[in-house]
Amino acid sequence: MVALPALREVLAGRDFRRLFGVRLVGQFGDGLLQAALATFVLFSPERQPDAVKVAAAFAILLLPYSIVGPFAGVFLDRWRRRNVLVRANLLKAVFTVPIIALVIVGNDGMALGIAVLIVLGIGRFVLAGLSASLPHVVAGRDLVTANALTPTAGTIMSAAGALVGVTLRSFLGAGDPGSEIVLGCALAAYALSALVARFIPVDRLGPDGRRPSDTVRGIAIGLLEGIAELRLHAEAGRAITVVGAHRFAFGVLTAGGLLLVRTTFNEVTDANDALTMFAMLTAAAAAGALVGAILTPWASRRWGAVAWSVVALLQAGIVGIGLVIIGAVAPSFPALLAGSLSLGFAGQSVKVCSDTLVQRHIPDDHLGRVFALFDMLVNVCLVMGIASMALVSPDSGQAPMFYALIGVLLVVTAGWYQLRGPRRVRLTID
Repeated sequence: MVALPALREVLAGRDFRRLFGVRLVGQFGDGLLQAALATFVLFSPERQPDAVKVAAAFAILLLPYSIVGPFAGVFLDRWRRRNVLVRANLLKAVFTVPIIALVIVGNDGMALGIAVLIVLGIGRFVLAGLSASLPHVVAGRDLVTANALTPTAGTIMSAAGALVGVTLRSFLGAGDPGSEIVLGCALAAYALSALVARFIPVDRLGPDGRRPSDTVRGIAIGLLEGIAELRLHAEAGRAITVVGAHRFAFGVLTAGGLLLVRTTFNEVTDANDALTMFAMLTAAAAAGALVGAILTPWASRRWGAVAWSVVALLQAGIVGIGLVIIGAVAPSFPALLAGSLSLGFAGQSVKVCSDTLVQRHIPDDHLGRVFALFDMLVNVCLVMGIASMALVSPDSGQAPMFYALIGVLLVVTAGWYQLRGPRRVRLTID
């Protein structure tokens, strides 16, 4: 497990604590933003989304950045990453202003989608920069502990921000003004995250080594070099592929869970009850992620990163998907909660192992590009999962045969990874 001495050793680093603070405050703001938009667009009695609308909303938010993301990764390997964290968080605060303006006038169309795309796109850039910066503030065996702690804590803070946003909006009333106030709080969180980043020394987070040219040709070459690094270091490439498979499954179940709570477990006019249930599903996934973060450092050292990832995927494909099917068919909300916990556990376990393998095998002067590619794959697979759910699912979200196919995908991915991966990749550094 993540032992207390290991946690104390990681948290003893002043610059690590500052980098950690940037993540926590920024992702809390992301949770506030997502809660405000979910209540405004997806969980408003006046706006009743079907499966296609849900998929379109996620595609607008995630897919365009996935296309340009690798180019942003080149700049993570050229610019001082500390400066990127400061300026990007400030940009998130600035671009939250038009979102607030659009909510005030009741605009839930394409203009809102573009404004949100910009903020979340910059946010994904920040997360890639945080991952690429981590090896500069944590060394040796502590890296796996840091990789378990930081994204999990960030996910928890995002869920906490969403919970605070939903609670605050309920307290302020069910109308759109509540969303406006929650968005204002998100803006303040982004500004605070930028302030925390300013306390990190400007050269502390890298990059090291050769800097790529910032011309269009240089960016394209840098992207190709990032892909070449993954081909050269097969361990990292396989690890990223496994995360992509899980994110596809998670996309299917995210859309399915939203439709189930919106139309099967509640009347379509009971938007507040549906939102509460969806928040509970999100919390269950976050709780599963926390368990995965606690167990993964110990388990990956004992059995190896590949073996532990295989175990996590198998339990998700068999137990987790089985519970989701029961939850959809019965219907049973407790079974759906348990399935969410299982999928969250698998996702975090696989992600911690994969992050560390990428950081271990990819040279630092290519790390930003590779993490941006990694982020692109995560977003594309998530959107593909959501889109596939929209194509095959009724608006009720009750699609047990498709959920079963997703279980088969996870089991097959686990078998492939076991056969192709080295038998004992331990997440330690001598």
